[in-house]
Formats: sequence, structure tokens, C-alpha cells
Amino acid sequence: MLRRVMQYIREKELLAQGDKVLVCVSGGADSVALLDVLQRGGFECVVAHCNFHLRGEESDRDEEFVRGLGDDPGRGLGDDPGRGLGDDTKKREAQRGNVKDTPLSSADSSLDSKDQTRVIVKHFNTEEYARENGLSIEMAARELRYQWFAELAEAEGCKAIAVAHHQHDQAETVLLNLRRGTGIRGLCGMRAKSANPYGGMVPVIRPLLCTTRDYIEHYLRDIRHLVWVEDSTNNDVRIKRNAVREQLKNYSKAEIEHIAATAEHMQGYVDWLEGRESREAGQVKLYEELKEYGFAEINKIYDALQRGIGGKEFRSATHKAVIHKGKLVIEAISDEEMR
Repeated sequence: MLRRVMQYIREKELLAQGDKVLVCVSGGADSVALLDVLQRGGFECVVAHCNFHLRGEESDRDEEFVRGLGDDPGRGLGDDPGRGLGDDTKKREAQRGNVKDTPLSSADSSLDSKDQTRVIVKHFNTEEYARENGLSIEMAARELRYQWFAELAEAEGCKAIAVAHHQHDQAETVLLNLRRGTGIRGLCGMRAKSANPYGGMVPVIRPLLCTTRDYIEHYLRDIRHLVWVEDSTNNDVRIKRNAVREQLKNYSKAEIEHIAATAEHMQGYVDWLEGRESREAGQVKLYEELKEYGFAEINKIYDALQRGIGGKEFRSATHKAVIHKGKLVIEAISDEEMR
């Protein structure tokens, strides 16, 4: 999987070698695999974990597990995967005592050494935020985490915010959009690289969109022998995304990959449409600027400007247009030139 993800990162130009990246880690299989691959790929990783205080002891368990990822890069080797905290993590928990009390809506970090990954945890009063802003719990948690990721990534000097969406997540997104009723953009699903929907200059990247959930778990369990934690709310099919996720269990690997591939094809089509619209708008604007001079080759002039062809000259009956340093210079043709 390392080779596949690194190739995808290069193809999509998500990161440059050695870049510093904020890795969003819940403690689930997907984010644990993301962190492992990026670390092995030579990127400087800072881990961000959100404790939304929605699942009681389970939320605190997840926080403690993620803190352990920074303490022990070889975390959980030999433990049973998918069963919550492994024995090594439990020993560390007993040695440390309880997690340090942290005020809600504040953040603290586990200090790192040269061989450790820095882990930053933030606590949120999600239910209160949802009430105050008239949001569902799911939307409140989404808004809170992406706002914090934006602030933290900029403060840490990160080049990107890495999240662990994969091809099953892509299929879920496309099918959810279809159920709600969607246009072309809804069929695009999630892009490998996009702006943070809640602001900030640091882009969100999805390096695992090239692989499936099943392969991620195989990679952790059978190749890397790493453990992860399970979120019990993922089994609640009253949540729409979970209900779609349950349905996708009946889909084959090939079908999941086909849905993900369709989303990427639609992204290319939308990009082409937007490029064409931009081109047509640019040509109309250029025509309006040049129509008084009688130029007939507006399309050719526009293309030459876009390509930056210096010295290229175009003529009408009364004027000539020359591209100079990326700009179009209009001059009247002298009587002598006309003769």
C-alpha cells in the first residue's frame, strides 16, 4: 500500500518529499493507516485528534490511544487488531494514570523527541455548539474539526491537512448525493485535494482515495501488525451515512472501485466544462475590447495570449496587435505600411 499511496501522492501533486503535514487521526483503522504510510513515506507528521465528548468513556479511550501513537511509533505490534486498546497501550495507560483534565474547547500536545510524532488533542463541547448554532451533532462536529484543523495547520506551518477518506467513503458520498438528488458536481464526490470548506489557506488532501477500506484493514492487520480502535456509533444505521455504508457491504471490491473511478471521471468532466466556460468568457471579453479595431482572429489572439507567445503579431485593416511581455499592444497601421 505504501507504494500505491506514494504514487498517488505524486500523480495528484498532494505533497512534496519531506513536507510537513497535519494528519487527522481518530484512532480508527483508516487514520492509523494514513499516519503509518505518511511516516514511512518520509513526511514530517503532526497528529491532530478531536475529542467531541459524545461517547463517554469511548471518546476518552480513543484520545488515549491516539496519544499513544506519538509515544510509541511501533505501537501495538502483536496485539489483536480492531479490539480497542492493545495490551501495550493499556500498560502505558496504567503507568500514566488518567488522562490529564483539559478544559473543553482547549488544546494540548504530547511533547515529542526526535523519534516521536507530536500529537495535539483538542476537546470540544459539541452538544452545546450544536444547540447554539442550530446544527445537527454530525454537522457541528464537522464544522468544529475543520475550523480547528485550518487554524492548527497554519500555526504549525503545515503544507496540507491529511484526512483518511478512501474509496468506500467516496462511494458512500456519491450514493448519498444521489439519494438527496444531485447534479454533476455531486457525482464528483470528494477530490484528492481541495480547499478547506471552513476556511484557511492550507488545502485538505485525501491520499487514501486510491485504496479500499478492506485493503486498509488487511495492510494494518496482516502486513504491519498494527491495532486500531472502533467507533461504536458507526453501527448506528439511523445515521444516513452509516446506513449507506451498511448497504455497501453487499458491493464487490470491483463495484466500489468503479464508483470511485466514475467520481474521478466526473471531476475531469467538470474541470473541462469550467475551463471551457472560462475560455469562452475570456474570448467574449477580448472581443469586446478589440471589436472597434476590426480584428477577425479573436480566438487565435486569445490562445496566443494564454500561451504567452511573445512577438506574435495580428492585423486588421487599420490596426496591428503585438504580444509583448504577456500583454497585447495595439497600434494603428501607418499610411506607409498600408501602402
